[in-house]
Amino acid sequence: MTIRASILAFTLVLVGCGRTSDTTVITLGHGLDPTHPVHQSMVFMADTLAVISEGAMRIDIYPSQQLGTERQLLELLQIGSVGITKVSAAVMEGFAPEYRVLGLPYIFRDEAHRHRVLEGQIGEEILLSSERALIRGLTFYDAGSRSFYTKSRRVETPEDLEGLKVRTMESASQIRMVNAMGGSATPIAWGELYTALQQGVVDAAENNPPSFYLSRHYEVCQYYILDEHSAVPDVLLVSTHVWNRLDVQQRAWLSEAVRASAKVQKRLWRLASDDALAAVTEAGVEILRPDKSPFEAAVSDIMAEYEADPRLGPLIRGIRSAP
Repeated sequence: MTIRASILAFTLVLVGCGRTSDTTVITLGHGLDPTHPVHQSMVFMADTLAVISEGAMRIDIYPSQQLGTERQLLELLQIGSVGITKVSAAVMEGFAPEYRVLGLPYIFRDEAHRHRVLEGQIGEEILLSSERALIRGLTFYDAGSRSFYTKSRRVETPEDLEGLKVRTMESASQIRMVNAMGGSATPIAWGELYTALQQGVVDAAENNPPSFYLSRHYEVCQYYILDEHSAVPDVLLVSTHVWNRLDVQQRAWLSEAVRASAKVQKRLWRLASDDALAAVTEAGVEILRPDKSPFEAAVSDIMAEYEADPRLGPLIRGIRSAP
């Protein structure tokens, strides 16, 4: 963490959920750029909370890793220094193993199936599974489907990934997936990835269209391969220290604002994905749409192994049987 962020975090130790005169203030930190649709949805949440609480509650938002990386923000939530954050669900695997199921390749049939699962009983179970780590899930935000992008190689089958160093998140399931498909998984922090691609530390990465575009990785990578191997959602989280200090009415206000922001986020995400694909195509990136079945076959052994896990197996079967 930078010196500036450390000082700010220390200042906020008792202000993750503080009080300014008659207003309860919750600090929200995240790593996205203010132009990102998820940030815009969180701004909508903050505005909604201020309105429905008639000024009794306020969320102060610090984007662009001002308060730290995703991992650092989760640790700040655990001690109550920050009230709310947004991270990729993959990062939550180290705090609650139930989150691993969301990173499994081709676990969801399609977008509609994914939304039904995440908004239903299984989604609620996963959100609450991290309470033992002092972090409570509030809602999932749509992060679309993740696909590979490469600097200089067309990828139309898993065999085409062989020999490529592929950046992944710090996620055991994502690392195993990339290795099973033939790539060499290389975990690198998101903020360091542009330079890593430029300098050849990695040859490829994977992410959703808005992230590929807004990160400007399309300036370095020539091909975007829409294999849509996983659909890891984002997750909005609150410190249990902060949540437990809220009264019943405050929790109801916050929950209402969260639900409203999730609906807005879906619409913004869909528009952002379409715009991103159009923009990178105009910039000269070649969009490839390979047959997904060979990629799915490449990870079948991983899926069978996870399904045998006593904790994840019931979740996987529940997701697959969900309408």
